[in-house]
Amino acid sequence: MNIKRFGSIAAIAVAATVVLSSCAANEAAPSTSGSAAPVSKLSGTLNGIGSSAQADAEAAWVAGFQTANPKVTVNYDSQGSGAGRKAFIGGSADFAGSDAALNDTELASTFAGCAADSKAIDLPVYISPIGVVYNVAGVKDLKLDAASIAGIFKGAITKWNDPAIASQNSGATLPDAAIAVVHRSDDSGTTQNFTDYLATVASSVWDKPSGQTFPYSIGDAAKGNQGVVSAVTAAANSIGYADQSAAGALDIAQVKVGGSYEKITTKGAAAVIAASPLVAGRPANDLAIAIDRKNSTAGAWPIALVSYLIVCQTYADPAKAELVKAYATYVASADGQKVGSDQAKSAPLASDLAAKVAKSIATIK
Repeated sequence: MNIKRFGSIAAIAVAATVVLSSCAANEAAPSTSGSAAPVSKLSGTLNGIGSSAQADAEAAWVAGFQTANPKVTVNYDSQGSGAGRKAFIGGSADFAGSDAALNDTELASTFAGCAADSKAIDLPVYISPIGVVYNVAGVKDLKLDAASIAGIFKGAITKWNDPAIASQNSGATLPDAAIAVVHRSDDSGTTQNFTDYLATVASSVWDKPSGQTFPYSIGDAAKGNQGVVSAVTAAANSIGYADQSAAGALDIAQVKVGGSYEKITTKGAAAVIAASPLVAGRPANDLAIAIDRKNSTAGAWPIALVSYLIVCQTYADPAKAELVKAYATYVASADGQKVGSDQAKSAPLASDLAAKVAKSIATIK
């Protein structure tokens, strides 16, 4: 196993009793050694590049898959979602992990690793909330609405005791101190989801379109979720945004959803994703999700992130297709989703979405 990421990654211990995925069962031949455990026929190497939000889950997936398929090596380098999509399009990665689905321009690309008449498809495999992380001494239950979050990250709200913040935090001792904003420096799916939330819910303040690069010249920039978390941890009176799995010991603000302030939960993010439609007009078997940022049901967390495996519909190399199909099948299986969510503290796919993903994976050639 070879997992690379920027920042620390939790150690993975996979016991010999790991439950084998459905893909391992499908791909394995009966054991001839007298052991009850199946012996996988699969061999080869898979290279993935992409999302730092997925990194902890990928570590668990790689470990579980390689336990069931000991002749397969899976490498995942968490350079960021944008780097992953570029590498996949260019052919230096067999799959990408991305917190944003391929856009129309990317879908029109020629994919170097895919068959000449094939395009890529987006498979949702990881769901997590994005937290507004902060480091302000003595403030443990910060409450913010979308407009104030937008104002802070745009640079329109510059002090912690600004009335826009103070009015939502009665009784809190907010310092008369400058807000130190930290945002992503890289092409980031987390930024895409965060700015999509602000552009949708706080459009009167956030006057830039959503995108994978942070749109305002403010504060400090850091690479990857762990980079943002490290920077916020190190700087007093700072604020940033990161996948909940990377937040560590940092405080996470409550966010106003509808008429109440909600605490961040994976259940709330999963509920928003489950209620959101697929993006219209996509290729067959592509499952890009149009996240409903205005979902205001009790407990909802609309700053949600759905992360994808991006793969070829048809690979130029059939052997590579077999490996990708087997790995994706494991990742999307009940066992794969459990080990991934246990490690990354993310939300497993809802059963109906998992069924759609499995159906799309079955078409990979």
